[in-house]
Amino acid sequence: MTLDEDVAQRTKKLAAKLKKSFKVVLNEALRKGLDQVEKPQKRQDYKTIPHAMGLREGLSIDNIQELLAQVEGEDRR
Repeated sequence: MTLDEDVAQRTKKLAAKLKKSFKVVLNEALRKGLDQVEKPQKRQDYKTIPHAMGLREGLSIDNIQELLAQVEGEDRR
């Protein structure tokens, strides 16, 4: 196994800081990283909050053509 130079340097610095061996720090980091890779990401459910919109006074959905004419105007295309 070959480590990238930046990973090797970070591991060496952390090993010195924690007063642990390079091997111990690297194995702990790999275990934690692999645990994160194996876990499915927590996703937050998407929720929609419905609101009663209703129609303005004087409008009705009983006749859609008439409603469109009132809302869009008679010159619509």
